[in-house]
Amino acid sequence: MRTNRIRDLFFASLAASAFVVSAAPVSAQQPYDGLWQVTVVTKSGSCDAQTTSTVNVTDGKISGGPVSGTVGSGGLVRVSINGAYANGQLSGNSGSGKWNGASSGVPCSGRWEASRQ
Repeated sequence: MRTNRIRDLFFASLAASAFVVSAAPVSAQQPYDGLWQVTVVTKSGSCDAQTTSTVNVTDGKISGGPVSGTVGSGGLVRVSINGAYANGQLSGNSGSGKWNGASSGVPCSGRWEASRQ
C-alpha cells in the first residue's frame, strides 16, 4: 500500500512538473534584449565620420529606424542598414564589430561599438 502511495505521489509530481514546463511562454527573453546605444565610426570612405543612435533588441531581433538584423543567444550580431552591412559580437553590456557599405557609390567601412542602456 505504501509503495503505491509513493508511486502515485511521484507520478503526480512528474505530471505537475510537465504542466509547468509546457505552460512556459514560447518566446522567452533573449540575453541581449533591450535598448542599445550604438556608435558607428567611419575608417575609410566618405560616409559620415561618426554617428550615434539607439536600437532595440527584442527576442534577438534588432530594430530602430532603417536598421534590421539579429543577435544570436551567444551574442553574434548581423545587421543591414540602407545597403550597409555590419557584424560583430555582444558580450554582457557592450559589444563591437565592423561594417561596410557605400555613400554615393563610394565604398565606406569602419567599426561600431554598442553599450546597453
